[in-house]
Amino acid sequence: MQTSYRSSARILLPVRPWFIACSLAVALLLNLLPTAAWPGLPDWLALVLVFWSVREPRRVGMGLAFLAGIAMDVADAGLLGQHALAYVLAVYGGGALSRRILWFPLAQQALHVLPLLLLVQLVQVAVRLVAGADFPGFGYFLGPLLATLLWPVLTFALLLPQHQPVDHDANRPL
Repeated sequence: MQTSYRSSARILLPVRPWFIACSLAVALLLNLLPTAAWPGLPDWLALVLVFWSVREPRRVGMGLAFLAGIAMDVADAGLLGQHALAYVLAVYGGGALSRRILWFPLAQQALHVLPLLLLVQLVQVAVRLVAGADFPGFGYFLGPLLATLLWPVLTFALLLPQHQPVDHDANRPL
């Protein structure tokens, strides 16, 4: 009998902590590329932090978000704490809404994640404006929109190592 498997109906293997660390390191490196300053590109580290805070809220929390934010602040040579504050708020929101977000299909999950990613940008702009910087323009807020479009692709890529094989073994209980 042929059974069709939907990605949401499959049982996932537990995520390995080293895989979370590697995905966050790759996102940090993507943020450090010279192209990260181009308008419209997403904040990769914020996107991956929100993803893992939704999927694994016990492993990726506000402490890790704070450390990642401090690393971005040091790398950006900006105001110390702007990324840290934004990432902590986004991860808190992702963890608080994780059970709700995961009930929806990927397209609707992306719509739930959009306000969290916009929050990251708004907090960073607010901190810069309070410090006396100029408004970067509305093109600065295109990044979260692109990140929302990339949410299904990112979900597929980051969950791929956790998928169990499709072949069914009658001797296994699951």
